[in-house]
Amino acid sequence: MRPITLFTGQWADLPLAELLPKLKEMGYDGVELACWGDHFDVDKALADDSYVTEKWALLESHGMTCYAISNHLVGQAICDNIDERHKAILPPSVWGDGEPEGVRQRAAEHMTNAARACRKFMDAKPNKDDVLAPVVNGFTGSSIWHAVYSFPPTSQEYIQNGFDDFAKRFLPILDIFEECDVNFALEVHPTEIAFDIASAHRALAAVGHHKRFGFNYDPSHFVYQGVDYIRFIREFPDRIYHAHMKDAWFGHGDGTVGVFGGHTEFGDPSRFWDFRSIGRGDVKFGEVITALTDIRYFGPLSVEWEDTRMDRFHGAKESYEYLRKLDFPVNEDGLFDSAFDNSKQG
Repeated sequence: MRPITLFTGQWADLPLAELLPKLKEMGYDGVELACWGDHFDVDKALADDSYVTEKWALLESHGMTCYAISNHLVGQAICDNIDERHKAILPPSVWGDGEPEGVRQRAAEHMTNAARACRKFMDAKPNKDDVLAPVVNGFTGSSIWHAVYSFPPTSQEYIQNGFDDFAKRFLPILDIFEECDVNFALEVHPTEIAFDIASAHRALAAVGHHKRFGFNYDPSHFVYQGVDYIRFIREFPDRIYHAHMKDAWFGHGDGTVGVFGGHTEFGDPSRFWDFRSIGRGDVKFGEVITALTDIRYFGPLSVEWEDTRMDRFHGAKESYEYLRKLDFPVNEDGLFDSAFDNSKQG
């Protein structure tokens, strides 16, 4: 059975020491630690050897483990066109004076430090039971997301310049990930350099299929776009380094808001799509888990819980229970009809 973890990004208003016992009571095996709040501090992890050992002591005191850290917010600034929105999500040390290129460079440095901190953290793990290499999940940002709808008319040269910019900024980062024996997993997502299957292929090509560049699979970001979220798994069997479990529904609005969201807020009943608690949307998680089994992904199923309408503790509990019922031990005994063979009968 795959471990079921919770991504703590949407829970960073709570101290980790307060959150962990609640999650353990629900049944969770561990957490995917966000690099914000007090959940995981990249700079402290590198500066103070006791930080990582104390973090593991806290996790183990609640019977919890960890397979990945997540640096989404800083990652967003590496390739983005920087504006005032970024200031709210970035550490002051990364934002600095807000000059865009300086922000991007400091964000890139922070991401390389996240690789180093992840390695140090995982090396301090008391029980080395990882099923995959250590992972830093995150975003990349994109200098060309604003051109996703090609008007004014957008040439392929213009788009390629965006992928080239991504490669220029990320290849040195990925080389540090290689030095640390850590994988970077991009959550394929609108506003990132890769947001569907076609752009994911193009992003991989841009970095020369660097072995440390892969994906944090999340079906919720594909389903409302009309992207085949099961095909994504089968398209990139060797590049799925981590998996988020998050649900979304689509086609449920009043016809006034389209796929791009109409500048409405999440939870607005007029929206064409919205994130939902797992099992309450349109993602077929049984098919997701079957496809993950087929590609031999046995890493964590990490719940990224988002549902504006629902109490989050209720949602986290029912999400765990829903996934635990769907996941299954893998058959290692041969085909189900092998016992028809006389030579294999008792």
